[in-house]
Amino acid sequence: QVQLLESGGGLVQPGGSLRLSCAPSRRGFSIINNMGWYRQAPGKERELVATMTAGGSTNYADSVKGRFTISRDNAKNTMFLQMNSLKPEDTAVYYCTLWRYWGQGIQVTVSS
Repeated sequence: QVQLLESGGGLVQPGGSLRLSCAPSRRGFSIINNMGWYRQAPGKERELVATMTAGGSTNYADSVKGRFTISRDNAKNTMFLQMNSLKPEDTAVYYCTLWRYWGQGIQVTVSS
């Protein structure tokens, strides 16, 4: 079993930035795999934010294009979601996925 460990969430003002990180708990489990970030706001369904294939192709939800960037650091075996120009509507619990595994979720709150 592999756990995905997320970090980097928190409270930020509108217009601010956060970087989420996600790494597998099991040594030797590579992040060079299909991966992604999803989010779920209160009272809403979970939605796709961004994905990256093992080959490096990316896909973004229209609502975050130009503001969010998904990436990975192979040497650190860690994946990231850089979030810039954050808006209150970005407030949600964010989940990372890697192959068939999901993280526990991390809260991101955008508020003044």
